[in-house]
Amino acid sequence: MWATGQIGKILRRCWIANSLFCLVAPLSAFAQSNGAPSQPPQEHRLRLFHTHTGERIEIVYRRGDSYLPDAVAKLDFFLRDFRTGNVRHFDPRLYDTLEDLTIAVGHPGAEIDIVCGYRSPWTNEFLRAQSRGVAKNSLHIQAEAIDLRIPGINTLALRRAALALHRGGVGYYPHSDFIHVDTGRVRQWCFDCPASVLASD
Repeated sequence: MWATGQIGKILRRCWIANSLFCLVAPLSAFAQSNGAPSQPPQEHRLRLFHTHTGERIEIVYRRGDSYLPDAVAKLDFFLRDFRTGNVRHFDPRLYDTLEDLTIAVGHPGAEIDIVCGYRSPWTNEFLRAQSRGVAKNSLHIQAEAIDLRIPGINTLALRRAALALHRGGVGYYPHSDFIHVDTGRVRQWCFDCPASVLASD
């Protein structure tokens, strides 16, 4: 009788303990899964040098899928029409193109030389009067185009990397040593290119 009673008590205690474990274990696992530190969103950064103003900027413009309004506003100002001081909001996808270009040429985070950002209509007409390489309806006027080079990177190689991204237009200006990228339709052109360059396309 004694042994039977003791065994009964032990079994009841085991049952209670198991019941508590069934309740506590899932709660513990839930707490661990929710308390575990999550990965911070990836930061997207640009380093730019403006060849006309001599200004430099290094800035995180996007975290994860979110563009940072203050950072984008600073980039818009950096890329202003330096002749008139006019500022226009850029298509932020251009900033992604710039970052991806540095990655595509094997120099992620490299400083990019900006040759031309936004152009006011006045500036565009002024430049058109000096060069036939300036389009009347240039996307620079819409803040949807940037002319650039990357120091130490052959501009022809930069052009090929831009074409491989298959985003918008890519222009090549070998005599001025820069490329043009924009967020318009996918297309390409080469201004006063030698036959050897055209043959390589």
